[in-house]
Amino acid sequence: MMEAKDIISFIAGALLFALGILPLLQSFGIGPGWFNVWGFLPVTIISWIVAVGALYLVIDSVIEITNSSAIGFISIIVAFICLLIGILPVLHNFGIGPEFFALGFLGSFTKYLYNVVFMAEGLFLMLAMIFMEM
Repeated sequence: MMEAKDIISFIAGALLFALGILPLLQSFGIGPGWFNVWGFLPVTIISWIVAVGALYLVIDSVIEITNSSAIGFISIIVAFICLLIGILPVLHNFGIGPEFFALGFLGSFTKYLYNVVFMAEGLFLMLAMIFMEM
């Protein structure tokens, strides 16, 4: 039986997946201009969204692991990688850590990295809806 936490995970995952795939499609010339979230959201806010989404994925992954789901271990590894990618620029904005934390060395690849991270978080959160109940 699906509970509210499962449906919330799916909705959050779908939103994060859309936040990743829509700008990626627009960068390839598919879709209208409003698909490009990079035009009106600063990287700081996007980093916060990645970090909070990854933290939510960590919580869902722990639930998956406690329910003896094998996908939970993969999910928690993905969650910690996404959390690291999201939290490093946030820490740099607070003046914590070296210049490396800003991920500026990635250049224009940063937006593609965030798109892929959004899609990975979204996919694993949508999968968590199923695997938290197994």
